[in-house]
Amino acid sequence: MTTALPMLSIGPHSVQPPVVLAPMAGITNAPFRTLCREFSGGKGLFVSEMITTRALVERNEKTMQLVHFDEAETPRSIQLYGVDPVTVGKAVRMIVDEDLADHIDLNFGCPVPKVTRKGGGSALPYKRPLLRAILNEAVSNAGELPVTMKMRKGINDDHLTYLDAGRIAVEEGVTAIALHGRTAAQHYGGTADWDAIARLKEHVPEIPVLGNGDIWSADDALRMMRETGCDGVVVGRGCLGRPWLFGDLVAGFEGTEAYAAPTLREVAAVMRRHAELLGQWIGDEARGVIDFRKHVAWYLKGFAVGSEMRKKLAISSSLDEMDAHLSELDLDQAWPVGADGPRGRSSGNGRVVLPDGWLKDPYDCAGVSEDAELDTSGG
Repeated sequence: MTTALPMLSIGPHSVQPPVVLAPMAGITNAPFRTLCREFSGGKGLFVSEMITTRALVERNEKTMQLVHFDEAETPRSIQLYGVDPVTVGKAVRMIVDEDLADHIDLNFGCPVPKVTRKGGGSALPYKRPLLRAILNEAVSNAGELPVTMKMRKGINDDHLTYLDAGRIAVEEGVTAIALHGRTAAQHYGGTADWDAIARLKEHVPEIPVLGNGDIWSADDALRMMRETGCDGVVVGRGCLGRPWLFGDLVAGFEGTEAYAAPTLREVAAVMRRHAELLGQWIGDEARGVIDFRKHVAWYLKGFAVGSEMRKKLAISSSLDEMDAHLSELDLDQAWPVGADGPRGRSSGNGRVVLPDGWLKDPYDCAGVSEDAELDTSGG
């Protein structure tokens, strides 16, 4: 029996099931998107790593690699981060003119101090006129491409911005909004506020609202949609070391409930393929294996693998070395109980670093510097 859920439309693009991979710096590159897409059977929407608009306009070599999509990726979805309306507009126009993507998402959710202290990321929506100017430039230069945005509730509980930002987004022609149910002050700590997602949906019924935060399983995604009325879900940390979660999400939304519970042998095979794909993408096997190191702990979470072996895998420098270490594991281990829970960063901060006087006037946009446009993501 198929679950009766509405089709999510992002402009001309239909996304079914209504599941989106959240952009994560250093994670959601082409190899990881390939794995997630394969497990989902090509269903869902998979967004690139965050691209800074200034780096794109300047044709930074690393940035130009990040905007490359595999031929099988459709629609091609890019997330942009920028603080200057003119530069954002130029970046969007470049994407359109050079046919670099089919969908553009804008990042207003990054809580990292080196971004917020310059007025960027999750600090920016507090300055309503600046937010409006950026959205206006993006939409007006996008042509037929849909423009969406991802944001947080606000800076902290005393300075919530998501309802105002949602209304501005509708007025400026944004196609859909994703809300992470945390403030910048929370970072990734505490519990995501799903009630805020429901309030935003009620506030901007004109466009789709997607919910983000504390989706660790397909059941969590289904529950979020039931409880909030949101039109889709955005999954970030829940898929770290678990690209097969997108297969679970498809199963859950289609009503089959055939969720993955891979053995360590199956997990090891995915780890090996992930590292190999990274090497092919980078153009250097050793660099691919080195880049993969950050994923090791996420893949092995819950399995009985000693600290020495985890360390060996985390310092591997070749596929042969990685194969040798993986072969030493007890590969017949079943999927551990409790391994579906929280993963990745979970600490809160409690304080947001902002420019001097930032909170005095939400309509005074002086002091936002292009230095805020750093190659850092999150949200």
